[in-house]
Amino acid sequence: MFSHVMVGSNDIAKSKQFYDAIMAVSGYSEGVVDAKGRCFYLSKDGLLGITKPINGEPATHGNGMTVGFKLSSPDLVDAWYAAGVANGGTPCEDPPGFRTNGDMVLYLAYLRDPSGNKLCGTHFVPSA
Repeated sequence: MFSHVMVGSNDIAKSKQFYDAIMAVSGYSEGVVDAKGRCFYLSKDGLLGITKPINGEPATHGNGMTVGFKLSSPDLVDAWYAAGVANGGTPCEDPPGFRTNGDMVLYLAYLRDPSGNKLCGTHFVPSA
């Protein structure tokens, strides 16, 4: 559905350390920093980028915005969360665990990255 997601950062190196750790849990390679100082994580399905705002203003997190990372098991969600916390992320919301929304069952973990962007590790539990 989406081609890319860009999040703002005032410290690309600190953000890269954090994102390298959480992306490795999903099997992604280390981020690549381009000539403009932006960091990118590439896949055949899309792109995640970390950048300083192009308008020169400080990066701020979007209130009400969440970027979700699809993971293949609750164990990977827990590993994603632990990697994030160990690399400068801040826990937010409820602790990692199962949530329901009607008939849908999810296993979720929420973090804020070092710049305050809200992230969610998400596993969609198959229906029985």
